[in-house]
Amino acid sequence: MRKEEKKEIIDSLAAQLEQTPNFYLTDISGLNAEITAKLRRECFEKQIKLVVVKNTLLRKALESKALADAEQLFPILEGPSAVMFSETASAPAKLIKTFGTQYGKPVLKGALVQECAYVGENQLDALISIKSREELIGDIIALLQSPVNNVISALRSNAGDKIAGIVKRLSEKE
Repeated sequence: MRKEEKKEIIDSLAAQLEQTPNFYLTDISGLNAEITAKLRRECFEKQIKLVVVKNTLLRKALESKALADAEQLFPILEGPSAVMFSETASAPAKLIKTFGTQYGKPVLKGALVQECAYVGENQLDALISIKSREELIGDIIALLQSPVNNVISALRSNAGDKIAGIVKRLSEKE
């Protein structure tokens, strides 16, 4: 491979890292063509981009972006590597778990999700439980609405007496 081709690949990977900072490093070696095609199809359906890369080129792309905690992934950049890029933080982990139990691969080597590095296959369950930004916002909204809903339901029970008393009390303060 010529130097110019390597530079193009590094730039392409760096651009992909900029677009989708959540990525998983996996080992898909040993899968036959049919199973690999199934994996790629499932990745496409779940909006995950699967790319097989050379470790040195990925390392140079990571170094050029200077992502937080990315250096923790450098020791696992050995042997065959495939990268799964995704907007949704836990989608690749769920795919790795379901597809891996069925076919034995892919195997998680590591991940950089929400600017935190996860190294080793034992991190898969933690990665599955990560909530997306939208899910966290929904949880926060539900927590904020809970006290308001309690006040409203308390006012509705025996509403006539309580609301009249509250209105009278507020009007006296003015």
